[in-house]
Amino acid sequence: MSRDARIELDWADGTYSFRLAWAQLAELQEKTDAGPFVVLQRLTSGTWRVEDISHTIRLGLIGGGMAPADALKKVRAYVEDRPPTESTIFAQGILMAALYGAPEEDLGNADGVDLVESELTTSPTVS
Repeated sequence: MSRDARIELDWADGTYSFRLAWAQLAELQEKTDAGPFVVLQRLTSGTWRVEDISHTIRLGLIGGGMAPADALKKVRAYVEDRPPTESTIFAQGILMAALYGAPEEDLGNADGVDLVESELTTSPTVS
């Protein structure tokens, strides 16, 4: 399974795919004048700037496959024309998926081996 930090969310008028890949994270950093972890900290602590919310969601839509012009229209209609706190939780989720992986991604079990239940307790090279 490949990790791409894509997350599906019921947002605005439907279910959308969001993804902040390297290019979108770099643009978010440029647009907000802060690194992704700083933006996430601001979003979770309540010290966010409105651009933290709108750029995270817009860039997440673009990374998820939406055309930039369509993403901008959606953000204008469903983020910028609404109270900011309605969208903060979505921005948090999108950015957390980018930085930590999406909840649906199996991060420690790529080969299907149950690492907790495995009977192997030592490395084969240990004597």
